[in-house]
Formats: sequence, structure tokens, C-alpha cells
Amino acid sequence: MTRLVLLRHGQTPFNAERRFQGQLDPDLDEVGLDQAVAAAGALAPRGPAAIVSSDLRRATRTAAPLAAATGLAVTNDSRLREIDLGNWQGLTRAEAEESDPVGFAAWAAGEEIRRPGGESPAEVADRMVAGLTAAVESVAPGAVLVVVSHGFAIRAGLARLLDPPAGSTWRDIPSLANGTWVEVTVDEEGRWQRSEL
Repeated sequence: MTRLVLLRHGQTPFNAERRFQGQLDPDLDEVGLDQAVAAAGALAPRGPAAIVSSDLRRATRTAAPLAAATGLAVTNDSRLREIDLGNWQGLTRAEAEESDPVGFAAWAAGEEIRRPGGESPAEVADRMVAGLTAAVESVAPGAVLVVVSHGFAIRAGLARLLDPPAGSTWRDIPSLANGTWVEVTVDEEGRWQRSEL
């Protein structure tokens, strides 16, 4: 079975300030850079065959130490980007609630909403499934593959792909801290299973 390591990017200033990041493109902060180095130290000995990353800077910068440690090139795929949060991007929760009280209340209540100008959770799941499937198909069966992506995007993709389904939505998938990962396996019939979720 192919082993897929889904690594969430390291911390950015937006994460530290608890701002909605979405598809804005801040760099890693010092903590995030340390997290990327630590992840590389843990994952390089597993002998990954490939590294695929979201094309946002916080993901590519997280992938860079692993690429250096393994000698692998990083393949960027925009389908692995974080959810586009529209006009909430860059805002704190308090600022988002002030600017969009109805939408914020719906989101806080667990509704699957599209922020103005952004994407829906289902759209994120669609593109993540396509990107993750392509990444798995790019390596030989039985290989280890590292994909560097984003917290919500990883949850949305896994909620759609896991077999048996982990639940009906991304909310059924545990959150990943910055610089941490989850492992899944994909068998030759294309069934996705939790390994360490």
C-alpha cells in the first residue's frame, strides 16, 4: 500500500495572531521554520519517493528542509491550497464577526457556508481529492509520499477520501497543529484508510 503523509505547514504570523489566512500568502515565522526543520528530521528517514506541496509560500517553505534532506525536488500543485476565505482573509474572528455578523453566526453554528468572495467546503474537497489522487498516482505502489498542505484543506480532502468514511464533513476529522502530520494508506484498489489519525 502507498503511505501518504499529509503535513500541515509550519506556523505563520497569521497563525500566531489567530487570523483567518485562507489563500493569503504569509511566510513562516521563526517557530514555523523550526517546525519545518523538525518535520524534515522526522520524515526524511522514512525515505519518501516524492514531495508534493501547495504552491502557497508557507507550504513550500515547510517542504524545503525535507527536500534538502532527501535530495528530492518539490512538485507544487495549486489544488492543495487552503480554502479561499474571501473577504474574511486577514481578519481575526472578532473582525470577521463585526464585518459579517450573519455569516459569522452561521459559520460558528456549524453551517457549511461560503464566505463572500470565497469557496465552499465542498469545492475545497473536490480540488483536494483531485490533487491528492494525482499525487498518489505519481508514485509507485508501496512508496512513501509526503504532501504539504493546509489545516482545513487536509481535513476536507480526508473527509471525502477515507474508507470507510470518517464522517459526513471535515468537522469529523481532527485538527492538525502547525508542523504536524497525519498518515494514511492507499491500497491498489484506491481505498484510503487511516493510519495515524
